[in-house]
Amino acid sequence: MSFDEIDPERLRQRRSAKWVHYGPELLPCWVAEMDYAVAPAIRAELQRAIDYDDYGYPAYSREQLVPEAFAERMAQRFAWRIDPADVLLLSEVVQGLYLSLLALSAPGAGVLVQTPIYPPFLSCVRETERRLLLSPLVEQGERYGIDFEQLSAQAPEARVLMLCHPHNPTGRVFERAELHRLAELAIEHDWLVLSDEIHADLVYPEREFQPFASLAPEVARRTITFSSASKAFNIAGLRCAVAHFGTPELRARFEAFLPAHARGGVGLLAQQATLAAWSDSDEWLANALRQLDSQRQRLQVRLRERLPAVKMYSPEATYLAWLDCRGLQLEQSPGSFFRHHARVALNDGAAFGPGFEGFVRLNFATSAGILDEIVERMAGALSGA
Repeated sequence: MSFDEIDPERLRQRRSAKWVHYGPELLPCWVAEMDYAVAPAIRAELQRAIDYDDYGYPAYSREQLVPEAFAERMAQRFAWRIDPADVLLLSEVVQGLYLSLLALSAPGAGVLVQTPIYPPFLSCVRETERRLLLSPLVEQGERYGIDFEQLSAQAPEARVLMLCHPHNPTGRVFERAELHRLAELAIEHDWLVLSDEIHADLVYPEREFQPFASLAPEVARRTITFSSASKAFNIAGLRCAVAHFGTPELRARFEAFLPAHARGGVGLLAQQATLAAWSDSDEWLANALRQLDSQRQRLQVRLRERLPAVKMYSPEATYLAWLDCRGLQLEQSPGSFFRHHARVALNDGAAFGPGFEGFVRLNFATSAGILDEIVERMAGALSGA
């Protein structure tokens, strides 16, 4: 099946958050799930489990297979050579962020977060009773960049930098010069760096991704890198992620805080699907990226035609578009307005940090037809407002 051959009614039979949360009346383009069928290798692995009623405990002797596959993937795609022994299985990246703050920082410790940001970054700082230090990215023409002057001013107060790279929601792929400046600050101020790199496989051709910990050994020593096949291969509900620790000592401190059984295990199907994704699905991924690139460009054109007052920051990675709706001069938040008047569900900008109330995040990982309908509904709501 082609990526554009999508039946909306079939999508509405799904039980995942994207298509259930807002009900059948709204067209969803919010949470980071793709509307595409999974890669054939993943489907075959899950079908095999059904055929053999293979839903039991994972074999502990095979649990190192996912870390080994991750290490091999990092070497092949990003020339980053790591030891699988430094990679730990988790159920999800967000779990790793929470546990790292609890295990490796003290209550009240300053945590730098670059807004607008994936909302769990904000909630995990608040809920672990650490001190949130906001360092907003700044508009630089058609994309966002790091305000290093402001970041440097807050640097002495921080113990942790939470890095989202590639960045969600702006879609930035930070360049080497930016990463090196962040690394210099991290070393100078002895930061722990928690780097969420879950979108690393979803980078468009004009950019090149570099894992933060790969910059230098002294950077790796203070960095925990989190990743998963969930976003790039559309298997978030299976719950499998990895954390790479820059040193065995860092991993030991993490594991001493919460033993493996307290963290919860990763299910057999999740591990097998992740292996199929990372080892046998790159052709599917390349095709998906071509579709997403086409959708990215299509959305930009449609917005210019139908919603010229909305500014889109074209992402360099991810399938998420960050839209500035302040030019619409709406009396309510744009997310609320479009939910009620266009029957379109987007992510409201307010959830991504203070100062972004006039923005929305739009997921364009769908068919051209559904994307066009999303934009038409939004435009129609404005003409009827």
